[in-house]
Amino acid sequence: MAANNRRMSGKKGAQVGSGGQRRKGLEGKGPTPPAEMRKGHKKNRIANAQARQTARRPAPRGRGGKGTSEMVVGRNPVVEALREGVPAVTLYVQQFIDNDERVREALQLVADRGGIHLMEAPRPELDRMTNGLNHQGLVLQVPPYEYAHPEDLASAAYDDGEDPLIVALDGVTDPRNLGAVVRSVSAFGGHGVVVPERRAAGMTAGAWKTSAGTAARTPVARATNLTRALEAYKKAGIVVVGLAADGEHQVGELDALEGPVVIVVGSEGKGLSRLVGETCDFRVRIPMPGGAESLNAGVAAGIVLYEVARRRG
Repeated sequence: MAANNRRMSGKKGAQVGSGGQRRKGLEGKGPTPPAEMRKGHKKNRIANAQARQTARRPAPRGRGGKGTSEMVVGRNPVVEALREGVPAVTLYVQQFIDNDERVREALQLVADRGGIHLMEAPRPELDRMTNGLNHQGLVLQVPPYEYAHPEDLASAAYDDGEDPLIVALDGVTDPRNLGAVVRSVSAFGGHGVVVPERRAAGMTAGAWKTSAGTAARTPVARATNLTRALEAYKKAGIVVVGLAADGEHQVGELDALEGPVVIVVGSEGKGLSRLVGETCDFRVRIPMPGGAESLNAGVAAGIVLYEVARRRG
C-alpha cells in the first residue's frame, strides 16, 4: 500500500533541466536599437524606402563617363582585334567548333595576353548574344571605354610643363577616323582628343584597331557639349583653331600654333558646325594645289599636327 501511495503522490521526481533557458530569459537584451533599425517603426520604413531608391539610382560615372560594352564578332575580326591589343574581357568560343588556324591563333593570343576569360558556349547562346550575326563561333567582349574629361587633357599637359596640344572632332562619325586622329596625336606629341557625347564616333574596337595601339597611351575625352568645352579651353588661355576650306588663314602662316592650342576638325564634306565655327579664335585652311575639296579627319589633323610639331621643335 505504501508503494501505491508513493506512485499516486503529487510530489515530482527528478526532471530534465531547463539548460539555463530560464536564466537567459531573465537576462537583459542589450540597448534598444535605433528607430531606423526597429522593424515596423516609421523611421525604419523611411530608411528602407531610401535604400531601395539608392539601389535603383545609376552608379556615378567617371568625369568623362563610360562607353558601352561591345562585341567583336567573327573569326577574322576577333583575331585582328586581339593582334592589335584591343582591350577585352572575355573570348566566347562555340562548343564543338571547327578548330581551324584562326581559332587556334585566337586561343593562343588570349593565352599570351592573359587577363582575358575564356568561355565555351553553345551556338544558340552565341546567336542570342550577337542578335543572330554570323559569329563563326568566336565572340570577343570589349569592355566600356573610360573617357577622360576635357579639362584633364589640358591639366596633364601643364603638369608636364608643356603647352597643351589637343584635337577636337566636330561631327566625325567614323570610328576609323577617330582612331587615325588618335594615332596622329600620339605621333606628334599631342595630349589627347575630345569628342562630343552625341552623334559622334566613340572608342569602339574599330577605333582601337585603327589607332594601332596608341589609344592605350593617348586619352580620349568626351564632352557633353563641344561648344562649351571649347569655350572653357579659351577661358583657360588656350587658342582654338578650326580647320575650314574657306578659312581666313593658311595653316603655315598662323603663329598661334606655337602656343597652347586646340585644333578642331570637322566632318568630311560638312566641315565645322555653325556654333563650333563661331567659337573658334581662328579658322585656317590647308592649301591643296591638287584641287581636292576636302580631306578626311585623320589626314587633315595629321597635317596640322605636323606643322605644330615643326614650329615647336
